[in-house]
Amino acid sequence: MSTMPMTRAGCLRLREECKHLKEVERPSIVKDIATAREHGDLKENAEYHAAKERQGFIESRIAILDDALARCEIIAPKDVRGPRIAFGAHVTLMNTATDEEITYQLVGPMEADFDKGRISITSPIGKAMLSREVGDEVTVQTPGGKRVYEVLSLAYDDD
Repeated sequence: MSTMPMTRAGCLRLREECKHLKEVERPSIVKDIATAREHGDLKENAEYHAAKERQGFIESRIAILDDALARCEIIAPKDVRGPRIAFGAHVTLMNTATDEEITYQLVGPMEADFDKGRISITSPIGKAMLSREVGDEVTVQTPGGKRVYEVLSLAYDDD
């Protein structure tokens, strides 16, 4: 069983999500299924089928989270901080073609959330940034072609 790198904050988020699913969502869906069963014929009971589908999703997500939490290896940024980009780093990049700036935090695959600026170290841009320093150029192959970024800044949480 391989370990999964994770920040402390990411691990806490996953634990909270798993706890919520087990303690709130799971009991709620059991009640929804029981209520839907009371409505009669299960073959044509859309409410029952929707609740069973939701239950399957919840149980699947719980299994995924339990597995990830069992394999998580918390990596503290203070243990990897230095002049090079590593796990947990907050990196500000500038697209050299558009001068657009963007900041990402490099995290493990289970805690990645592009909309919140957290990208996986296994993503193409995450891989391209690893071991780079401020001032370096990072070239990333995207479906739309190559993009070149300049590393503007690098910071680590004190966690």
